[in-house]
Amino acid sequence: MAFPEDVLTEDEHVVLHLHPHWKALIRPVAVLVLAIAAVAAGVLFLPSGGGGSITLAVIGGLSVLAVLCLSAWPYIAWRTTHYLFTNERVVLQHGVFSRERRDIPLSRVNDHSMNQRFVGRLLGYGTLTIESAGERGQSVLVDVPKVDRVQTKLYELVEAFHDKHSLGDGELREILAERDRSADA
Repeated sequence: MAFPEDVLTEDEHVVLHLHPHWKALIRPVAVLVLAIAAVAAGVLFLPSGGGGSITLAVIGGLSVLAVLCLSAWPYIAWRTTHYLFTNERVVLQHGVFSRERRDIPLSRVNDHSMNQRFVGRLLGYGTLTIESAGERGQSVLVDVPKVDRVQTKLYELVEAFHDKHSLGDGELREILAERDRSADA
């Protein structure tokens, strides 16, 4: 599910659009493979007719239920979780039937840190914590793919935003000089 472009402001553009790391799909894929294997084993090894057919129907029903609950649902939840980094804000959105979205303007990002455990370093994911000014304070993004690169990109975005929206020394001197000329006249 693509992130809706209509949530962006006129001058805003997407720099990074991520879903949680693919490792979140390992268990759903394993459940799918096991369910298929269970049904295939039932077809091959259970006797046809009578108790074999009932057992095969039970195995099939449980397999479908397991796939729906333990494979399809986690996949849909993974696809509907978005980590969006734009030139103006960080947008965190998740939810299948209901949606929760949190916007963190780059102007309010005070600090950000990342954490990678051993397995995360091997597979290329980690946790990114963004601390912002406001009542909710910290936002923790788990299983961020290439978290070290994402943290660097976030730093670049915050710095670029501050540079764009703050006065440089030359601009400040120019404004003060203009003010002094206006006061002298």
